[in-house]
Parts: sequence; C-alpha cells; structure tokens
Amino acid sequence: MKDETKFIESLINPETMDLAFEKLVQEYKKPIYWHIRKIVLDHDDAHDVLQNTFIKVFKGIYKFESKCKLYTWIYRIATNESLNFIKSKAKKFLMSSSEMIDYQIDNLKQDPYFDGNEIQILFQKAINTLPTQQKLIFQMKYEQDMKFKEIAQILEISEGGLKASYHIAVKKIKKELIKNQTF
Repeated sequence: MKDETKFIESLINPETMDLAFEKLVQEYKKPIYWHIRKIVLDHDDAHDVLQNTFIKVFKGIYKFESKCKLYTWIYRIATNESLNFIKSKAKKFLMSSSEMIDYQIDNLKQDPYFDGNEIQILFQKAINTLPTQQKLIFQMKYEQDMKFKEIAQILEISEGGLKASYHIAVKKIKKELIKNQTF
C-alpha cells in the first residue's frame, strides 16, 4: 500500500470500507495464505485460518495503531491465528501441537494441493523439530524470504536475537537432515 494512512482511513470510513477491505483482501490474500499454509500445512485448514484472519482484521481495524505497518499487523494476526488453530485442533485430538504438525506432515502426500516429494516431507519434519518461535523465524526467512526487520516486527522480538535464532535453526535442520541421510 503506497499511502497507508489514507488507505487505513478508507478502511475505517463507513462509505469506503467495503471497497477498501476488498482491495486489502486482494492484496494480501495470497501471501497471507502461504504464510498460514507454511504453519498449518493443510490447504483446507489454511483457508479456515485465512478467513478468521481477515475477520479479525476487519473487526480490529479500528484499534490498529500506526506503530507498525499494516502488513506487519496482518501477518501478526495470521501468525497468532495459525498457532491458536494448531493448539485448538491438537487439543481436540488429544495431541500436543508438535504431534499435530507431525500428523499433518505425514498426511501431506494425501493433500491434492501438495506437489512435493519425499525430500520435502523430510525437510518439513526437520523444521518441525524446532521450537515454535525458531520454526516461525526459519519459515518466514527461508521459505517466505522476508527481511529480518519485518520478521522482528511481526513476532515482536529483537532483530539481533532473531538472526541468532535463525542461524541456530539452520544448523539444527542441517543436522536433522544429515541424521536422516537426505542432505
């Protein structure tokens, strides 16, 4: 969004909000979907979380503070919605969040929208061995090619700590892949 302040005003204005929100969804739908999909792994789950994310954005736009960029705020909502979704789904099936993701990884081959191979499944399993925050950092940097500054704003952590966490994650993933003889 070029002039974010004016755009946010159009999201809040009752006369322009519908059109502005439609524009917002069109602009962010695809990148937010893929961000969510990297976290929840399942296509249908990602669509549910995406819908919940945009509902929260729509309801919460009045509370938006310009301390961060709009896309940072939306990504933060999407990240939190994704993590909450995994926790909720795991609880429903009496699993931990990590076990739920392992289950999702094991079922990727049945997902008609997954076009990866065995190596990509092993890669996802290696990523899932990381603690949640480290996993998010790795996915956002490596898989989504976000800048460290953006990730730090979305996750609300220091850029220095984030960089260290990313490099530790890379080492852990390499070690895990070597252990499984795929690297």
